[in-house]
Amino acid sequence: MKALAIHGKEDIRWEDREVPAPGDGEVRLRVNYVGICGSDLHYYFHGANGEYTIREPLTPGHELSGVVDLDPSGRLAPGTPVTVHPARYGPSIPGLEDRPHLRPGGDYFGSAAADPHRQGGASEFLIVEEGMIRVLPESLPLERAALAEPLAVAIHAVGLAGDISGRRVLVIGSGPIGLLVVAAAVHAGASVVGASDLRPEPLDRARALGATELFLVGEDAIDDESYDVVFECSGVGVSLTQAVRAARRAGSIVQVGMLPNADIGVNLAPMLAKELTIRGAFRFSTEIDDAVRMLAESDALDSVVSHVVPASDAARAFELARDSSASAKVLLAL
Repeated sequence: MKALAIHGKEDIRWEDREVPAPGDGEVRLRVNYVGICGSDLHYYFHGANGEYTIREPLTPGHELSGVVDLDPSGRLAPGTPVTVHPARYGPSIPGLEDRPHLRPGGDYFGSAAADPHRQGGASEFLIVEEGMIRVLPESLPLERAALAEPLAVAIHAVGLAGDISGRRVLVIGSGPIGLLVVAAAVHAGASVVGASDLRPEPLDRARALGATELFLVGEDAIDDESYDVVFECSGVGVSLTQAVRAARRAGSIVQVGMLPNADIGVNLAPMLAKELTIRGAFRFSTEIDDAVRMLAESDALDSVVSHVVPASDAARAFELARDSSASAKVLLAL
């Protein structure tokens, strides 16, 4: 079989590997699609994602869909379409019973956080634990199903803001995760969803998903205290400053974008007089089930996938994925 492996900065290879055999409680999948995430981009272009540096060849990919190839238990028939919850959780600790994704000691597909690394899904065949599998409804095609993991991240972030029905919501950063937050906020009943970005093309995509107030950074001003809830999805310090200014008094901010692991300049002074709530959003717990249902309801999110590129041409796919003018979500086809 073939699998992708990132060996270091801008060094990705389409390599030969042995077909793995599933053990007890495991299932072998034939992977069809893998989405390129922001963390994958960091691993490829920088050889590291935040504080996690590639120390051995890393197969990327935690956004995936495919079909069952072999289930030794016989529970899942070959050809069953599936997606995968890519997390394994650490041991239960007091206070985090309902938030297993925050427990220390877990791991995630396609991550260099662990040593040895947790290899990802950009491989023709993949072994997963049975409990990680989510069988897809008949109405959900495999290409769209590859959005389940990032949509789950978006649904989780929106859920952290509480009930947003009837509220004014701003999404800062209209890349792939920002677009999915826009869709999740609309789905959750926000009365108005605004979106901002550095480029016009992502804003056009946000409009197609239901954003009605659009702001091109550097040209359009966002009024202070104009939104009840702000989702910061760019991971840039100046955008968090903008979020603090845009949030109304007693409003809330959810930090979705991964901020750099460094001291950065952010002006949080207005949060005191406004009594703002700022929350971090990290991955998700059970929301992948909500994401699968939402994706099966309609084809509205098909537009988030802008390109499907053969995995053998991964270098071109990664170049496309980091250019937000040219692409939204880029999928690798295996």
